[in-house]
Amino acid sequence: MTRIAVIVGSTRPGRVGRQVADWVAGHGGKRDDVDVEVVDIADYALPLYDEPRSPLLGGYEHEHSRAWSGRIAGFDGYVIVTPEYNRSIPSALKNAIDYLYREWNNKAAGFVGYGSTVSGARAVEHLRLIAAAVQMATVRTQLNLSLATDFEAFTTFSPAPGHEATLGQLFTEVVAWADALAPLRRPAP
Repeated sequence: MTRIAVIVGSTRPGRVGRQVADWVAGHGGKRDDVDVEVVDIADYALPLYDEPRSPLLGGYEHEHSRAWSGRIAGFDGYVIVTPEYNRSIPSALKNAIDYLYREWNNKAAGFVGYGSTVSGARAVEHLRLIAAAVQMATVRTQLNLSLATDFEAFTTFSPAPGHEATLGQLFTEVVAWADALAPLRRPAP
């Protein structure tokens, strides 16, 4: 069974990302080929990167780093839910990604963005570059949600019906790539 984490990319009080992530995970959970879990970076209270060594070297000194590493390492792929803040991703999400390296390598990633002007599209484009730097394979299909049309009063998630087909395709691509990359994640003999 392919294990996919739906990562909540915002830690801001009053965020709507958890609603979106729960909906994404619920949709993915209907599939019989994946095990989907929501991973909320807010649960890890990661300070600004404070490890004395590069994550390329592994061997984390701090317990929060080891906990985050252990949680992320066990997945085959990710669907990252991100808002768009100032035409990019939240700093908490960038920090969470930067804490690790090998844990992300050779895994698939898909993206669900949300925002006002362009529905999170700019944030997702930045996230694609960041994912490439930690050797994640990103899928083509992405889902962009508008705060104006997919949320009631900008706070209660109420997705348009057409989004389910896009989300289904996104999961299909993430699972296919995660499975294709599996031999690269196996330890060398």
